[in-house]
Amino acid sequence: MEAFLVSTGLVALAEMGDKTQLLSLVLAARFRKPWPIVWGILAATLVNHAMAGAVGSFITTLLSPEVLRWVLAASFLAMAVWMLIPDKLDEDDQPKSPKYGVFATTVVLFFLAEMGDKTQIATVALAARYQELTAVVAGTTLGMMLANVPVVFLGERITRLVPLHWVHRICAVIFVGLAVAAVLW
Repeated sequence: MEAFLVSTGLVALAEMGDKTQLLSLVLAARFRKPWPIVWGILAATLVNHAMAGAVGSFITTLLSPEVLRWVLAASFLAMAVWMLIPDKLDEDDQPKSPKYGVFATTVVLFFLAEMGDKTQIATVALAARYQELTAVVAGTTLGMMLANVPVVFLGERITRLVPLHWVHRICAVIFVGLAVAAVLW
């Protein structure tokens, strides 16, 4: 349960102001069809985070517990620093047309936007840390949905209410705490 709850909370916080949250906003504003967008985000996240979690689990078979502890600590510290660098959506990330439909467009754009993203890297590290693939992937996926679904439905209004710099700072502190825990545990 700890792996699920930590994964959910961390990713939900990490997603605030992330490029995938901005992409959710762009998709919602452009297509004005929230349900296909929500289902597309879910599908893309499940596949992306399952792959990332599998990588994290595999890493634990390659490294000794001592080396893994230090790699995880360094990864969590890097995530803390990365959290302090706000994301912005590139102009090229905006959908041109829904040639294959809103759902398929969302799946492809969201999956690609998540490649190498901090939440994907966090999923790798959390899966390696907890060695509970299902709980971590379920948690990170729920965290993504908690952060992105309200954006799809509420749009730009929600982004004005949340002080993103504080969310990023809190998340960075949590990652530092996880780094310390990895070394001590």
